[in-house]
Amino acid sequence: MKIVILDGYSVNPGDLSWDELKTFGELTVYDRTPADKIEERAAGAEILLTNKTPLSKEIFGRLPKLKYVGVLATGYNIVDTGAAKEHGVIVTNVPAYSTEAVAQFTFALLLELCHHVGEHNAAVKRGEWSHCADFSFWTHPLIELAGKTMGIIGFGRIGRAVAGIAQAMGMKVMAYSRHRDVSAENDRLRFAEFDELLAESDVISLHCPLFDSTRGMIDKNAIEKMKDGVFIINTARGPLIVEEDLAQALNSGKVAGAAVDVVSKEPITEDNPLLKARNCIITPHIAWAPKEARKRLIKTTVENLAAYISGKPVNVVNG
Repeated sequence: MKIVILDGYSVNPGDLSWDELKTFGELTVYDRTPADKIEERAAGAEILLTNKTPLSKEIFGRLPKLKYVGVLATGYNIVDTGAAKEHGVIVTNVPAYSTEAVAQFTFALLLELCHHVGEHNAAVKRGEWSHCADFSFWTHPLIELAGKTMGIIGFGRIGRAVAGIAQAMGMKVMAYSRHRDVSAENDRLRFAEFDELLAESDVISLHCPLFDSTRGMIDKNAIEKMKDGVFIINTARGPLIVEEDLAQALNSGKVAGAAVDVVSKEPITEDNPLLKARNCIITPHIAWAPKEARKRLIKTTVENLAAYISGKPVNVVNG
């Protein structure tokens, strides 16, 4: 059985192992695969694994031996799942591997907005504390989270984990989700309608999938409904936000700060308006990437493939 990984580097840059996959067949791993090399490298493969290398309708028509695609991620919008099904190809993903990592990173971003730790460290090392007339100084307002309201858009595994941390820090939580689990409500967590969440939240954190219905959901109209001075955090998908609208809101002060780990086009383009926006933290899509999370991703990938080979596939997204 021929197994090909099209873009293994981001998941495993060398600190982990693909060896368990070799027990299923002949394994070839490419660090990255440009669009014009996909067909050539996937030719003859029965098993294809991809993280962000797209698999289009046309590709499925040109790979007659292909039977299984394993997405090395939770999101699978890079695969034309309908075309895969038409060609009898099973597509699986890896759910839940990064829940703890992304929830943790969400608060790393939020705490940086609140305290600007990196900037204050740099100021000290530039000598500004050594030459300060006072025992203490700060370059930005410092913000305490206890008592403030976090609005969480999307209440799946990651949204729930973020809510737990927020409550542990003394915050109140409002959640917006298509599917409400009222058993999760308590005296500091309740579900709300979208506009209500926008209007009452001090911090808004995005944790929903990218669908046509959610694309551009944070736009000029949504931002106008928010509190003045709100913080916005996005560790989900870049296109959930209309970046030009967010940049304008940051520069006007309507939004006090934003922190995004994802953008509309990745890697980020030099003309992305958020690069020059006021008080905007941008990180290079790393919330998912602690070693512990990547180990879980590979482990589940192996389990998915084993289940497929046994005739009982799991985590199928085009069934």
